Amino acid sequence: MAYDTPVPGFNTYNTNNLRLWRSRPQKDFNFDAFNSSNYTGAIEERKNAEYITSVLYPNDSTDAGKELRLKQQYFFCSASIYDIIRRYKKNHGTDFSQFSAKNKIQLNDTHPAIGTVELLRILIDEEKLDYDDAWKVVTETFSYTNHTVLPEALEKWSAALIGNLLPRHLELIYLINHNFMEMLKSKYPNDEEKLRRMSIIEEGEQKKVRMAYLSIVCSHAVNGVAALHSQLIKDTLFKEFDALYPDKIRNKTNGVTPRRWIYCCNPKLTDLLNDTLGGVD
Repeated sequence: MAYDTPVPGFNTYNTNNLRLWRSRPQKDFNFDAFNSSNYTGAIEERKNAEYITSVLYPNDSTDAGKELRLKQQYFFCSASIYDIIRRYKKNHGTDFSQFSAKNKIQLNDTHPAIGTVELLRILIDEEKLDYDDAWKVVTETFSYTNHTVLPEALEKWSAALIGNLLPRHLELIYLINHNFMEMLKSKYPNDEEKLRRMSIIEEGEQKKVRMAYLSIVCSHAVNGVAALHSQLIKDTLFKEFDALYPDKIRNKTNGVTPRRWIYCCNPKLTDLLNDTLGGVD
């Protein structure tokens, strides 16, 4: 279920729309279960649906928490992408050649990274595009912003968990990685260690999907939140990807912390805060 919030601009007639989503059951109440004295089962479908959006970012230290978080990420991505496609088809029909020119999707860290595979799945399985055309639409539509080099922004999902909840998506992730590995082999022959480091799939006792790497491969542009940060990820975290895609990682914005902003734009307030709180210049 969509909930719209208008966001008017200042001193302008322009108004944007913020669309949020709530999960709802297809059937609120199961009368057959109720009449069979299964009172808990009568509302089970409603509970299973509504808990997906009841509390965002659950504790993912447990398997149940990880599963719920992945369900949330997929739910919001899928709802938004279906909505985007619905709007596009209303004006352009089933010709997706202009899709990326009319729609751009920004991955805000890796939390919505599964959206890249969801768009690919819909284009192939439901809109019947061939893989190459669908892949072109995906890579020209998505961009990726990395917010921090800390591990919490570089999600790694268990391949087993994705396969259990989203088996078709795992198939496509393996296909994306296969094509990526073939490209790497042609560029870096006999460098198995580089292929292992850059693979979207992290091998080990438990296979994991590196969502940051998936985001890079599926996007046409990657950036940090400031010029310094963008350079940092080029020099360290994504150094090998920067060498592979020389023009893909490029800065877009120059973020600043509130403290630094106040320090530079309001010296009198800065002095007051320093005097009151014991800060240093």
